[in-house]
Amino acid sequence: MHLKLKDKTCIVTGATSGMGKAIAISFHKAGANLILSGRNEERGNLLAQKIENSIFLAGDISEPKYNKRLVETAIENFGKLDIVSVNAGILGLGNVIDLSVDDWHITLNTNLSSIFYISKYAIPFLEKTKGNILINASIAAYKSFPNHPAYCASKAGSVSLMKQMAVDYAPNIRVNAICPGPVDTPLIWDSAKAFKNPELAVENAGKATLLKRLGKPEDIASLALFLVSEDASWITGTAMNIDGGILNT
Repeated sequence: MHLKLKDKTCIVTGATSGMGKAIAISFHKAGANLILSGRNEERGNLLAQKIENSIFLAGDISEPKYNKRLVETAIENFGKLDIVSVNAGILGLGNVIDLSVDDWHITLNTNLSSIFYISKYAIPFLEKTKGNILINASIAAYKSFPNHPAYCASKAGSVSLMKQMAVDYAPNIRVNAICPGPVDTPLIWDSAKAFKNPELAVENAGKATLLKRLGKPEDIASLALFLVSEDASWITGTAMNIDGGILNT
């Protein structure tokens, strides 16, 4: 079996649940060495125990120093860095009037500023390996959802930042984004709290796709693996929707 990421060193943020966890497992199966990032120390250590050649580093992705430590940990333990997969995110629910200023800043720092931080510290090493950055954005970059102002703004910003970095760091580094639609993860259930009937909102989200189901974390992981591998060597500056066709309804 061909291992698409054999001997590659990858940082995966948001690795303790949902899409980030599925991506980490997929990269591991493809042969990668992993630096796993997340806030939940118990879940992170448990995942690292199950994944060979992985190290879990607990911390807050919205803190610049933590992002620097992730990069340093990759270099100290594996000698290089090839891929950064950014998946950590929060919702910051509430309309503009109700959302607190603190929650606005926390959401933007977690979902957008963290991409700047990790990229800032990783890019010098990615240039040496001709590596790549993959940002897990959302169809919320293009489609508005009730009571999600901070989330939608942060995801639109992440796609714009991706495109800008792709220009600055070509041809040595590829930078892309994926934009998932409704995926069955803890985040969608938290997001549904913005609606009067959360359970019905999740059910309707799946029915609203052309494929009539919620996405699975493994669906997203398959696209992520393709985009960070050499199979996608001529793709950069691109945001790929993976949404069951919901944007076409």
